Amino acid sequence: MIELRKDYILDRWSYIALGRGKRPQETEADACCTANAVCYFCPGNENMTPPEIGRVVDGEEWKVRWFANKFPAVEPELHKEIEPGGFYTKGEGFGFHEVIAETPDHTRQLANLSREELKDVLKIYAQRMAELSQKDGVKYVQIFKNSGAEGGCSIAHSHSQIIAGNLVPRYVKEKMEAVKKYEKCPYCEIIEKEEKSERFVFANENFLAFTTFAPRFNYEVMIFPKKHYRNLTEISEKEFEDLAEAFEKILSKLAKIGAPYNFYLHVAPTGEDLHFHFEITPRMNTWAGFELATESYVITTSPEEAAAFYRE
Repeated sequence: MIELRKDYILDRWSYIALGRGKRPQETEADACCTANAVCYFCPGNENMTPPEIGRVVDGEEWKVRWFANKFPAVEPELHKEIEPGGFYTKGEGFGFHEVIAETPDHTRQLANLSREELKDVLKIYAQRMAELSQKDGVKYVQIFKNSGAEGGCSIAHSHSQIIAGNLVPRYVKEKMEAVKKYEKCPYCEIIEKEEKSERFVFANENFLAFTTFAPRFNYEVMIFPKKHYRNLTEISEKEFEDLAEAFEKILSKLAKIGAPYNFYLHVAPTGEDLHFHFEITPRMNTWAGFELATESYVITTSPEEAAAFYRE
């Protein structure tokens, strides 16, 4: 059983998921399909994953497919409710953990996909978020991607993940509480200011990317819709095209320097208000004792220098 445990006094949770330790470790693309390594996500190996949930097709071949994670951090058969337990509050790790294989080609990463292919992946994010958020017991749907060993990637074949569970993440709660201190959405004003700042990275009709004023990681960058949307599920076909263009710009730059990274999507939980956005966090600096002890971060590349790199 996957167990969910709360910190003694903080709103911080740990998933005790022992099965995750059994997942394969194959982070180099050229290790695929050798005599000693077979990729779970390559065409022809579909029977090696849990049953497929859905796919985008091109003729008889799949372009993108998604399925339950074989080594989940949460499971749908577990109890949804968490009962208070004083210093020892715990529950079961209820939820749905899915994998999105972004391309059938093992040698291509997200940065190598065309803008149209990127749009397909982003639209699947929205589709899965819309469906999973309706599941009984689900309070938040988290979409994220790990790229490179330093980013926590265990399988090199390009893929994203979704965890829909019975907790709203503390980080999202903190953002929502901070937003409530303002009369209007502060992110709407930040977007307007950053489009004219030294941290500006990219803009088109519907989206803006900029490096964060006080980053946690070197080259950290955020992507916001210019309109106040609460969720990725609210945007139009044209807006998906513009979002794909923003990702294309940023990921292509990170690929040129071989940077491992994570990205994740933050949306408003049901009934709440939060201007949705993506955070992209290259893993080029290592958190050490000071960062872990203080949640303050030592950065060696200024956000302004990072923005100039992305704009080149």
